[in-house]
Amino acid sequence: MQNHTWFAERRERLRRLMAREGLDALLVSHPANRYYLSGFELHDGQCNESSGCLLLTRGGQDWLCTDSRYEEAAAGLWERERVFLYQGSPAEDVRALIRDKVSGTTGFEAKILSWDYVRRIEPGLTLREADGLVEELRVIKDDMEIARLERSVRLNHDMLAWLPSILTAGRSEADIAWAMEKYYRENGASENSFPPIVAKDAHAALPHYRPDKPAVLTPNCHVLVDQGARVDQYCSDQTRTFWVGDKPSDRFLKVLESVREAQRRAIAHIRPGVSGREVHQVAVDFFASRGQEKAFTHSLGHGVGLETHEEPRLSPRSTTKLRPGMIVTVEPGLYYPGWGGARWEYMVLVTEDGCRVL
Repeated sequence: MQNHTWFAERRERLRRLMAREGLDALLVSHPANRYYLSGFELHDGQCNESSGCLLLTRGGQDWLCTDSRYEEAAAGLWERERVFLYQGSPAEDVRALIRDKVSGTTGFEAKILSWDYVRRIEPGLTLREADGLVEELRVIKDDMEIARLERSVRLNHDMLAWLPSILTAGRSEADIAWAMEKYYRENGASENSFPPIVAKDAHAALPHYRPDKPAVLTPNCHVLVDQGARVDQYCSDQTRTFWVGDKPSDRFLKVLESVREAQRRAIAHIRPGVSGREVHQVAVDFFASRGQEKAFTHSLGHGVGLETHEEPRLSPRSTTKLRPGMIVTVEPGLYYPGWGGARWEYMVLVTEDGCRVL
């Protein structure tokens, strides 16, 4: 059962940001932002479909906009008189609502809406791009969110403890991925955070490999596994690299040891006030000391919460200063085409005096 006061308090904090930006209203279309502010979540089927949006005003009058399929679900979370149902074109009906209820400037999430939607909603309105306002709130997790994320991570750890029992010669990557999905669903997850990655040997050189080929584990091979569970709407994301067999190669041991040491050093550097770029550079510098930096081909990490990938980033471009309550992944990896790769990933909570691995 959702506590409606969580969502109301978040909307009040958002109103302060709207005032700072000179916005009289904000149209919230991003599904994760919509849930964060209202508790309303019904999966949007594809990029040209949406189960609804929010219209929030600085004066405190807000509407949950959806269609008749979702009327009862919306009314269970929202005052029925503030549930606005589309009757025709969603964009044109929402435009009419804004024209009726808002006097002034309405912000919208330009990174989410299609040009077709904006073109339909714009006539007669004063619109302004206003991306990132809800994300500014979401980047700091409250105690409730941290508890949910910890439950999601705990399930991940349980799965990783179970996983070696099925990493056996003769099983395919796809079969292992399906077994992981079933484990999550049978042990408390509503779904996966993302499709699991199971990558044997040379496939492990592809950071986002899809296990849809008939690749079968063989004696004495290595396997990179990246997976996450969604528990109480919050995601986990963790990677491990395993050896299948009893004779790990010297190259595998060397690569994995480098990855884990780079991770250890980066985590030791995480604390309030440090930028995402600085933490990323710690891993780069360590790999460079071993002549391995060219094999580290992606950013060190990213935020996790309602989405698997969100702010803040641990990347060479991130000037964001870490603050208590932020949760990030730390996932250095080394990738060698034709041979394979290794990655090791933890989720880390920034605390008042440092950080804590979840």
